[in-house]
Amino acid sequence: MVLSAVDSTLSEAARIAPELGGPTWIMAHQQTAARGRRGRAWVMPTGNFAATLVLPLADDPGQAALRSFVVSLALHEAFVAATGRSAAFALKWPNDVLLNGGKVAGILLETISTGARMSHLAIGIGVNLAAAPDVAEVEAGAVRPVAVASDLGVHIDPVDFLDLLAASYARFEDQFSQYGFAPIRTAWLAHAARLGEKITARTVQDEHVGTFRDVDETGQLVLETQAGRVTIPAGDVYF
Repeated sequence: MVLSAVDSTLSEAARIAPELGGPTWIMAHQQTAARGRRGRAWVMPTGNFAATLVLPLADDPGQAALRSFVVSLALHEAFVAATGRSAAFALKWPNDVLLNGGKVAGILLETISTGARMSHLAIGIGVNLAAAPDVAEVEAGAVRPVAVASDLGVHIDPVDFLDLLAASYARFEDQFSQYGFAPIRTAWLAHAARLGEKITARTVQDEHVGTFRDVDETGQLVLETQAGRVTIPAGDVYF
């Protein structure tokens, strides 16, 4: 489904999910009220990519959340297919894709309820294909935003990118469904940014500084700190 404009593909997903018969992609050329993690605004210049994949929710919430890693791998594969520049892209825990060290894509997962039951998972994806927001428009200390066009000189049509991404996601989703998280985790770590290096992880309550050692079998970030090994289920990472 490709829309000319919508408030947010995530909001549209919530509206139409009860009518869907199976997995559905919703893409929009313009979003007027896009959002990122923790309610932050997501700026979308013209020519960028915005889409949400709606999946029937058959897993428990913990398993569903692991699809942020599935879609991260699909994004990485789609970027490489579109640009031919494998070394330029890396994956940042928990759900960003980096290009030459800057943020080129973000992922946001939301559950959708039908009545009292959680019925669908919505995976929102924003990609800076044509242009990146100004640094002043992002959170202080966050990774600088970058765009494929300006950083690599490659111009990608959003619909063409959707075709690449949807095909890649289908392959990784099939792998996840058949074999579980283990092979997804291994592949994700092979592309992980700053693995083995010192990073800062902030949660709602705490801040941890340590060496990025691993992502465990439940998707938690594993840091080696001065106080010992710490596992972090959710938060923001700063370099």
